[in-house]
Amino acid sequence: MTTKSSSIDEAVTRSLEKYFIDLDGTRPCDIYDMVLSAVERPMLEVVMKQAHGNQLRASEMLGINRNTLRKKLQNHGLL
Repeated sequence: MTTKSSSIDEAVTRSLEKYFIDLDGTRPCDIYDMVLSAVERPMLEVVMKQAHGNQLRASEMLGINRNTLRKKLQNHGLL
């Protein structure tokens, strides 16, 4: 049985492998920030939906401070 975290791991792995194939020899850069940004926004969207817009509940679900969550939401234009 596949766990949720390994499913996410597999999806990220497949996406990164495809990214490198699509580069077709072009040198990659800023991969770390690209991946974090690509994963963080949808994660925030889903968690905020599950928390019914309650930032305190969402921050608890994410295991981060509410102020940190608010800053991340602002950075992604989700407020």
